[in-house]
Amino acid sequence: MKKTLILSLVLTMVFSLLAACSTQTTTTPSVEPSEIATTEQPADEAAATEPPVDPNAMVLFTDSVGREVEVPVNIERIAVSGPLAQIMVFALAPEKMVGIAIEWDATAEKYLPTEYYNLPVLGQLYGGKGELNLETLLSSGAQVVIDVGEPKDTVVEDMDALQEQTGLPFVHISAYTATTGDAYRMLGKLLNKEDEAEVLAAYCDNVYAKTLAIMDEVGEEGKVRLLYLLGDKGLNVIAEGSYHAEAINMLSNNIADVDDPSSKGTGNETDMEQIMLWNPDVILFAPGSIYNTVENDPTWQNVAAIQNGKYYEVPFGPYNWLGFPPSVQRYLGMMWMSQLLYPDIAQYDLYSEVSQYYQLFYHTNLSREQYNELVANSIGKAEAAQ
Repeated sequence: MKKTLILSLVLTMVFSLLAACSTQTTTTPSVEPSEIATTEQPADEAAATEPPVDPNAMVLFTDSVGREVEVPVNIERIAVSGPLAQIMVFALAPEKMVGIAIEWDATAEKYLPTEYYNLPVLGQLYGGKGELNLETLLSSGAQVVIDVGEPKDTVVEDMDALQEQTGLPFVHISAYTATTGDAYRMLGKLLNKEDEAEVLAAYCDNVYAKTLAIMDEVGEEGKVRLLYLLGDKGLNVIAEGSYHAEAINMLSNNIADVDDPSSKGTGNETDMEQIMLWNPDVILFAPGSIYNTVENDPTWQNVAAIQNGKYYEVPFGPYNWLGFPPSVQRYLGMMWMSQLLYPDIAQYDLYSEVSQYYQLFYHTNLSREQYNELVANSIGKAEAAQ
């Protein structure tokens, strides 16, 4: 009986201790399942919980002339208002272009990817060959129309009127020789391609800065007295002070001083008497002008540049390297022209530089043979004979 009582007391004590331990375990602080889920949720699952971007969403974009334009957040289909925009947009986003302003030159077949040859021609907003075809524009599926270049006096009214007429947003981006880099940055922001645009912008900024440094060393007194002539008779001149002459003025003493510099790519008409009065030391002939015939023309032999063999044809393919249209390819012209006129100062590996440009802006690899063909007439008759 005694043993039974003792055993009973021991068991009672053991059960009491076990109960106490059980009580301590249940009072330990716990973590809620929701907190665990929040802490350990994968990043991609968290992103999936965010609302998707509405493909039809719109945003306000302020263009170069201060217009606030409502444009799609994601722009996938672009129309261009003219050849300057065509060249610049092609460099950054060729896959987004639904049309071109003017047909590619025949030489483009050598350089540009063939998938862009059959794009519909939309025409151009300001002058040139064919007005902007609104019917073709509206049927192209474009989400936005981009205008690039020197802003006309009526650009705001023009953009607003076309926007109201078509229901499409029109955006103007100003671009001068000194500001093409910034124009690309604005274009990149508009198209959500800021990283790609920065590569092009930095290239333009670097070429421009190097050209400024070269011309600082040359100095105003060292600038070559020069004329840029064009037309089938070589009697049209790109005058000092015109938009088309920006690179020419920067790199030379452009002695074509006229009362009313033309804003057109055809320049100002002049005559042989005036050219002889100017008597330039160097003449640049536009592609398709009279470069190949002046050597045997007695009248032209009265001009110092022709007498001395200091005349050159500007390289062309698929565009004129000095502009016409005056777009980003002028940076090619700046490198070529500075080395041509000031070889002791501007020491480029021109093939390397031109190849890089063609990769960046035309999306093609330029062979040495293609390069030689491009610059064949740009070294001058006298140099070629040596």
